[in-house]
Amino acid sequence: MLKLVGSVLVLAGGVLTQTIRLAERRRQWDTLSALLSALRQMAEEIRLTRRPMLPLLEGLQKDCGGAVSAFFGSVGEGLRRREPLADAWRRACECLELPIDGGETLAALGASLGGDEEQTCKAITLAIYTLEKDAGERAAERRAEDRRAAALCFSASALLVILLI
Repeated sequence: MLKLVGSVLVLAGGVLTQTIRLAERRRQWDTLSALLSALRQMAEEIRLTRRPMLPLLEGLQKDCGGAVSAFFGSVGEGLRRREPLADAWRRACECLELPIDGGETLAALGASLGGDEEQTCKAITLAIYTLEKDAGERAAERRAEDRRAAALCFSASALLVILLI
């Protein structure tokens, strides 16, 4: 009886490990999606309303949720402390977890945000394009990687159960 309970617990541990891993991955992809949406909104706001950067960041912070809201809040806080926009943006990028290697693309965007309207919108559009392209390439790899990880978790759990019995 004790071996049966132990086997169930080992299998449950393998399932829980995979579930936690998938939830973390899903959270990162949701963050990327929210960030891309916020960047699109930012470009529209700059193009149409020409709002100053600090009120724009505060509006984006209220509209977004989770890590993206914290990202724009961190940039806004840096601007309130009279930190240059590029430095505040780069510092905030370091805390943002993305499922792709888009940190440098996003950090480089901060240096382009201080220019005129046309250059800023072009830089935001380029960053969105680059991040979406990287995400598209990574999505195909992600499915295969998820299958391998699920197989590994199940196989390791099954091996431990066999050894336990």
